[in-house]
Amino acid sequence: MFEPMRIFPLFALILIGLPLLELYLLIKVGTLIGALPTVALVVGTALLGAFLLRRQGLSNYRRMQQSMARGEVPAQEMMEGVVILVGSVLLLVPGLITDVIGLLCLLPPLRRAIIAFWLRRVRVEMKVSAGGGGPDRGRVYDAEYRHLPPDDDR
Repeated sequence: MFEPMRIFPLFALILIGLPLLELYLLIKVGTLIGALPTVALVVGTALLGAFLLRRQGLSNYRRMQQSMARGEVPAQEMMEGVVILVGSVLLLVPGLITDVIGLLCLLPPLRRAIIAFWLRRVRVEMKVSAGGGGPDRGRVYDAEYRHLPPDDDR
């Protein structure tokens, strides 16, 4: 798990540093190729992000449905859906660095590599409950309890 004090500097760097870096890069590219082509590039990558979100998102949704029809948990497809969404949002955000990262998230081999990398660093816990044989079969009740000391005032 992440420690809050260790992740704060990284979050601050991303929140402040990335937009400044994006702006600097857009100005440099704008001076190289011109303002209008730079704006067209930014708008074009946003449109590409919307198109790829729709296309890959629908494809991923169909694979999820097929997995569920086979009685499988669509875990891989769900994780790919998250990476597709993140990649598409990054393409919608104006900037060249976020565009490159977004495109990398939308390439299927790289997307699977990102998921494998993430899974190696995250511990997944799953709690499975089975219903009993009584009249409430299938219902799961979650409760906490504590032992109280006996009352001597009785």
